Amino acid sequence: MAPRRRPVIRSAGLLASVAGLAVITVLGIAVGAKQIPLDQVWHGVFHYSGSDTDVIVRDVRVPRTLLGLLAGAALGLAGTVMQALTRNPLADPGVLGINAGASAAVVSGISFLGVTSLTGYVWFAFAGAAVVSVAVYVLGGTRNATPVRLALAGTALTAVLTGYLNAVNLLDNAALDKMRFWTVGSLAAATMPTVTEIAPFLAAGALLTLLLARPLNAIALGDDQARALGARLTRTRVLAMLAVTLLCGGATAACGPIVYVGLMVPHAVRAVTGPDMRWILPYSAVLSPVLLLGADVLGRVVARPGELQVGIVTAVIGGPVFICLVRRRRMAQL
Repeated sequence: MAPRRRPVIRSAGLLASVAGLAVITVLGIAVGAKQIPLDQVWHGVFHYSGSDTDVIVRDVRVPRTLLGLLAGAALGLAGTVMQALTRNPLADPGVLGINAGASAAVVSGISFLGVTSLTGYVWFAFAGAAVVSVAVYVLGGTRNATPVRLALAGTALTAVLTGYLNAVNLLDNAALDKMRFWTVGSLAAATMPTVTEIAPFLAAGALLTLLLARPLNAIALGDDQARALGARLTRTRVLAMLAVTLLCGGATAACGPIVYVGLMVPHAVRAVTGPDMRWILPYSAVLSPVLLLGADVLGRVVARPGELQVGIVTAVIGGPVFICLVRRRRMAQL
């Protein structure tokens, strides 16, 4: 690709991505397990009167779609940062154990303290994500932390926390009933208070992520070159893990652990953007909600009059994609 054409193609691609996001947002509001004519959908959004269809549109589908937009962007940005931080294009927010930490803390709150509200989930999720972030950084060697050490520490903690989650589920049937839909990953329980409660945390994480674009570009070149370019590796890694904590903690608290979104989208957009984080981050923030909302709409349609949880759909889509990505990397290394 000619250097002069690349910025034009990037800009055009980003505009097309925004247009795609607008389309999938409309579909998220208009399509569901219950078929509602478009004129009634329009009425429910802009001329709410309290009818049954208006309640479905305004009080169920609109918050669900907004939550999908926020959570999708958060997971995409978090995945992009993880891949840059570990210099591994197959990394996602689960690599450093942050999703597992948030999940373990929420499940503990449900099982041992009887927490049932999103407000409680949010703070437990942030606490769990923060504790795991610190533990990974300490186990990874603090100032001597490297991408490999961080990834190994995160993988080890994820294994331990997954075992803990399974033990709690087996021993506490009451807690299992409360968290079985949350743990699979779902947008179905979204409400406007849910959206407003997590929005400030996700906005802070997104802003911090965008500010780290240049230092993350330097880290991608290797530690020695990053230092030569003046990057402060320790500060960048700490701030990057803080950003991922905010993004993953908020998204996991509201939706449960949703996998593969943060893996697939950043990896795919590099074909258009190249390795520049200043472009990968905006693309991921736009296209990740497209994937998440698209999976949610698909889950509502394929199982009518019921629905498949979005976490199941993304796992079904993401599993084969991940295998293909691994095979491609292996063939490229041969």
